[in-house]
Amino acid sequence: MADLPQAAQKLLNFCKNRKKIAFYANMGAGKTTFIKLLCQYLAIKDTVSSPTYALVNVYQNDDKVVYHLDLYRLKDINEALDIGIEDYLFDDNYCFIEWPQVIEPLLEEDVVRVNIRVNTDNSRDIIVQKSFTD
Repeated sequence: MADLPQAAQKLLNFCKNRKKIAFYANMGAGKTTFIKLLCQYLAIKDTVSSPTYALVNVYQNDDKVVYHLDLYRLKDINEALDIGIEDYLFDDNYCFIEWPQVIEPLLEEDVVRVNIRVNTDNSRDIIVQKSFTD
């Protein structure tokens, strides 16, 4: 976990102009913690927390808006459409998505996919894909 701040900064540098990032990981793997660090590097002043019950948290600073989605509780893609998921996915703001499996068909090719794996020694492997073809 000590390398997590550097990993967050590297991810933002790697993404360049890509602002949609989907996080795949088991419960407790550190998705929200990683997103907190990303927001910190984006100079977000709001308190970053898991939007598990709200589904969407919106954070901002003077020139950036970040959408933080947690889709764990959604049963299917129709529930995502009912909350207006397209508004978050198809604009120019940052959008960090936890549990994106339910909306996979809506994700564009250039969404960056981050897989976080917890190892037996509790260390984490973070694997980044630029697209489905990577």
